[in-house]
Amino acid sequence: MVDTTPLTRAVEHFADRLRAAPQSRLQRGAAAEALALARRLARWAQSLEAPELQPREMPDAGMFAAADQVTVAGHDLALVLTGEAEVEEAVRLVEEAQKRAGV
Repeated sequence: MVDTTPLTRAVEHFADRLRAAPQSRLQRGAAAEALALARRLARWAQSLEAPELQPREMPDAGMFAAADQVTVAGHDLALVLTGEAEVEEAVRLVEEAQKRAGV
């Protein structure tokens, strides 16, 4: 079993920063960046869990739900990753999204 702690920490940190961000920051793109990340992580998890099925797209639940969507998608992915390289790639994706979001 692979240690996914670095991923869950990165996801929680990004989500906490989103929750603390002012509405204006969320509107200027932070929420959209978070949703894009959540969708990417969710597709990745779905492709590992059921590669024979077409991944479902995570819906846009609004800017105030973006942090929760990142959290859910990140934790779902952490449950199905099988290697350290995958964990490192996922952490990189989260960190890059957080930088682009500016939070």
